[in-house]
Amino acid sequence: MRHEHWTLHPEVTFLNHGSFGATPRVVLEEQRRLRDALEREPLRFLAPERDLEPKLDAARERLAGLIGARSEDVAIVRNATDGCNAVLHSFPFSEGDEIVITDHGYRACNNAAAHAAERAGARVRVAQIPFPLVGPDEVVGAIAAACTDRTRLILVDHVTSPTALVLPIADIVRDAHARGIRVLVDAAHAPGMLPMDVAASGADYTTGNLHKWLCCPKVAGFLHVREEHQGTVRPTTISHAATAARPGRSRFLAEFDWTGTFDPTPFLCLPRALDFLSSLRPGGLEAHMAANHALAVDGARVVRAALGVEGPAPDSMLGSMATLPLPDGPPAPEGRTDLLQQRLFEHHRIEVPIAHWPVPGKRWVRISAQAFNENEDYERLAAALVEELGAG
Repeated sequence: MRHEHWTLHPEVTFLNHGSFGATPRVVLEEQRRLRDALEREPLRFLAPERDLEPKLDAARERLAGLIGARSEDVAIVRNATDGCNAVLHSFPFSEGDEIVITDHGYRACNNAAAHAAERAGARVRVAQIPFPLVGPDEVVGAIAAACTDRTRLILVDHVTSPTALVLPIADIVRDAHARGIRVLVDAAHAPGMLPMDVAASGADYTTGNLHKWLCCPKVAGFLHVREEHQGTVRPTTISHAATAARPGRSRFLAEFDWTGTFDPTPFLCLPRALDFLSSLRPGGLEAHMAANHALAVDGARVVRAALGVEGPAPDSMLGSMATLPLPDGPPAPEGRTDLLQQRLFEHHRIEVPIAHWPVPGKRWVRISAQAFNENEDYERLAAALVEELGAG
């Protein structure tokens, strides 16, 4: 199940599917078909009152079934960062309120939280989640310890970007709601990596990407908002639907469905992407996700054994990625890629991220596992790391 289904460079060992994803050939072909149809009849394809809304709704139904949601609660956004911004800048913060984020959070969304707090005269508090850690209870405890009676919202990742941890969302939400606090889940990596049930999780807001582990074209995302909050959540771009009602459609869906001229084809490719991923193994999408998890766990063991390091988290808290410790090294040049990451690509043709977290010089390597990867990829990475770290 190597590269024949993808257009990835055959000479590059690609272990960074977690950053932007990679789109299979059949999904790219579907996007070309949709784009050709759009260009043949642009007005018919893009006008919400003609073909666009039915097309979006059909794809939305497939997505809702996948993530455990009602389709009317799922809006379309460009990506999870866009979804987080929509919630944060719609939230009714008052002066003195608090937002809790985590030190494992995605920088872009943590920045958005800081910006929203600054505008409202609110404050950001950072939950310090241990890493390495023993289990999920440490996550729940760290977030609870950061909350006060002024906390209005918790922003938390479902799968953390720098540390690749799968966090216990339902437990976090349960504890937060007992304190009267809402929860915004940045589930950028979760769709296609993990089974999801956003309604059962109880999260007030959940946003995720379709162009990562679901392999849609870039860019495509969703924002799930519980019905009681939909009247106050607005997209980051205000357009026609703010004053022009769409018959039989909530303002929530109408506003997010049309924020101005855009390319809807990445989102409309979702059914084809789901069909493709479900066809890769007997057992469908669940079997595909389980195989990716097993490959990530095995790959992490290979790299750990070569480097002589311990895993920083239990396998049960991993999805299709794993982050492993490296010896401390020089910080990356300002605005540039880490030097070790550059050497791995230039000398070994391995594409894998080296993160400096939580401070410059504290280095980690994050591996990903997708259907085009195999055990030899991690053996190649392990050998390259041993060579480069020995030379350094």
